[in-house]
Amino acid sequence: MPDKVQFNVYLPPDVVRAVKHRSIDEGLSLSAFVEKALTQYLAAAQEEDPR
Repeated sequence: MPDKVQFNVYLPPDVVRAVKHRSIDEGLSLSAFVEKALTQYLAAAQEEDPR
């Protein structure tokens, strides 16, 4: 497994709650869920605008 670093962000409580519930629904840890979501977002953004 590649090294991981801690990355703190501040989000509205309702967003945090939704992310926690969704990660549980998908059977993923919170970290794995956020990593998956950000990776998918960045891949889609790269396709739209390959900077």
